[in-house]
Amino acid sequence: MSLPPIQLIAGPTASGKSSLAMETAARTGAVIVNADSQQLYADLQVLSARPSEADEAAIEHRLYGVADAADAWSVGRWSRTVLEVLAELAEAGRPALLVGGTGLYFTALTKGLADIPAIPTEAREAATAAFEAEGETAFRRRLAELDPAAAQRIEVGDRQRLIRARAVAEHTGRALTDWTTDTTPLLPPGSWTGMVVEPDRATLYANCDRRVALMVEQGALQEVEALMARGLDPDLPAMKAVGVREFAAHLNGEATLDEAVEATRQATRNYAKRQLTWFRNQTPGWTRINQNAHAQA
Repeated sequence: MSLPPIQLIAGPTASGKSSLAMETAARTGAVIVNADSQQLYADLQVLSARPSEADEAAIEHRLYGVADAADAWSVGRWSRTVLEVLAELAEAGRPALLVGGTGLYFTALTKGLADIPAIPTEAREAATAAFEAEGETAFRRRLAELDPAAAQRIEVGDRQRLIRARAVAEHTGRALTDWTTDTTPLLPPGSWTGMVVEPDRATLYANCDRRVALMVEQGALQEVEALMARGLDPDLPAMKAVGVREFAAHLNGEATLDEAVEATRQATRNYAKRQLTWFRNQTPGWTRINQNAHAQA
């Protein structure tokens, strides 16, 4: 007997998608699989609003809290891991429900992402040095020889993307444009259905504010304090989670608690707005659900 299509539930933070996923999984017997980059990290139980122990006891969840904050998970690593999980569930005859707010994860699932080899530090540094030595105009002329489409596409002044394109081309011998157009979705067409939880903006922002208040009650400050004590690289994905920088400022004596809470509220709203815009632009054919009845997810 063939399995039902894999269900994808996407949406911004605090939109109600996790509540919807729990209801759907309880009804269908599906296993909930994480598609949120922050909820991968064991150190971000509170800040990422990971499913509670009660939720995980009631419904099987996979890929939640599986990574250490010192470990930077890429989209590629998540993609490889989620394919293993989906294969395991298919073998066991269990339907899968992928839920989260990380747009690139859903792009990888439904459209595919370029499988660009890791670019070593030396190659990036060489491209950076070339940019500094040549200046943008000459650097762009050289890039046009290696990757004409990138040289034309990348806007004037976008130093980071210019350097990235040249480093990829020079290290791999293949244009970044060629890498990015050669993609295969993780999920075959017809094997999945997609849904976006999209509350109205006023409701979403109110949910964000309630989310932050709940985070403080549940120990967000202690979670950030534990991260700070580890002396981790601030550029690690876990250290860039909403709330880490804001609450760290309070713990360092640079902001009052009220100021830190307000900064986290604003950062959460901004993050939700970016996610909302992304899903509206990138998933036009997906079913839309207004999940206003659910305040947290």
